[in-house]
Amino acid sequence: MSFGGPPSNNSGFKVTPPDRGSFPLDHYAECKEQMMLYVNCLKNNSSTSTACRDISKEYLNCRMNKGLMQLEDWESLGLANVGRDASSGKGINKNSISTNSTSNA
Repeated sequence: MSFGGPPSNNSGFKVTPPDRGSFPLDHYAECKEQMMLYVNCLKNNSSTSTACRDISKEYLNCRMNKGLMQLEDWESLGLANVGRDASSGKGINKNSISTNSTSNA
């Protein structure tokens, strides 16, 4: 690849997907509420994530619903037995979306 050439000359450029485990930032704060709940849970539990697994699952579910991460099975994320939706296979389950603040009160 030669730098300094015209931008339309992309003969050697190959687009690759991001590495597994990396995902786009939430620039529009679509899942900020779930993220803040998780961070606060970690703070309240001396950074022990075990106590916050249900909140973690809600956060990841939000990210999958909003297209901020690849759709994954809960089992592959280690969250298959967490929460009331343990029987649902993949992340997006429209019946389990809990993004409004009344469900967390």
